[in-house]
Amino acid sequence: MVSISPVHGGLVFADEKEEVKQHPGETDPNVGFNPVPCTLSFDERLALVNAVGEEILTEDSLRELLKSKIQFICYDGFEPSGRMHIAQGMLRKINVNRITRAGGIFLIWVADWFAMLNHKMGGDLNKIRVLGKYFIEVWKACGMDLRNVKFLWASEEINRSAAAYWPQVLDIATKNTLARITKCCQIMGRKEHDTLSASQIIYPCMQCADIFHLKADMCQLGMDQRKVNALAIEYCNATGKTPKPVIVSHHMVLGLQQDPNSDEPTKMSKSNPDAAIFMEDEEKDVNAKIKKAYCPPKVKKFNPILEYLKYLIFGVYDEFVVTRKPENGGDV
Repeated sequence: MVSISPVHGGLVFADEKEEVKQHPGETDPNVGFNPVPCTLSFDERLALVNAVGEEILTEDSLRELLKSKIQFICYDGFEPSGRMHIAQGMLRKINVNRITRAGGIFLIWVADWFAMLNHKMGGDLNKIRVLGKYFIEVWKACGMDLRNVKFLWASEEINRSAAAYWPQVLDIATKNTLARITKCCQIMGRKEHDTLSASQIIYPCMQCADIFHLKADMCQLGMDQRKVNALAIEYCNATGKTPKPVIVSHHMVLGLQQDPNSDEPTKMSKSNPDAAIFMEDEEKDVNAKIKKAYCPPKVKKFNPILEYLKYLIFGVYDEFVVTRKPENGGDV
């Protein structure tokens, strides 16, 4: 079991030694999986996908996919690690619901082995699996439409199809240099010059293989994952593998605390509790974080409050009212 500490807001795990399994009374996360046919027009479907993608590789490939398939396989993966911030929760829900409305069958890869390879939660697979369930429950609670969503545990799926999966990983590894693979380290929250363990070198090869293992027509992940998705396209070009997946990369929402003297934006981070709103934050915590957020008058560049409005508020609502006194110009 996992709970939130009232003292520091971190995750607290019960002292459980047994392997995490589904217990009586737990709901199968895929119990509601029952794909609904898409009835929208081509233009409506295209608009929904374009609303998700900050970058699309390529627009022509996307159009071809939507014209050829009413329903298509869309892949995303996540490492269960730490608390879930609002972009992982609400923005992920918004984007998944847009893609499924456009005809996507969303396969969400619960990357438990990947979190272990990346040394998350001290490499404790038991804790990682608890966190995977926590992430799924948060998505269910915040309104992700699960009819067209299927959760797959990486460890279980890879073991089930090991004879096909591992040769794919090895082939990707043999066709790339070490330098090319280390360029993908951003996908693990690392920098290219960081000292990487052997497990972190094999990680990008496995994530690339996931795309082909799941027979994904579309990869819908954040801009921070674009390098490994590009690796998949390069692999297709080198081997003649078709069809190539369409890459739809969503925007990475800014952190609430920005350095006004920096030319680089600060992404949302779990390491600084004031830099992000977490999905289990109380209302008073949200209010306090918003009031302390970087939001200088008339400054749009790297303004996290404007980003929250654009990607989170207007991802759900059509209108946002700023209440002001008449002497300040009245409501907007």
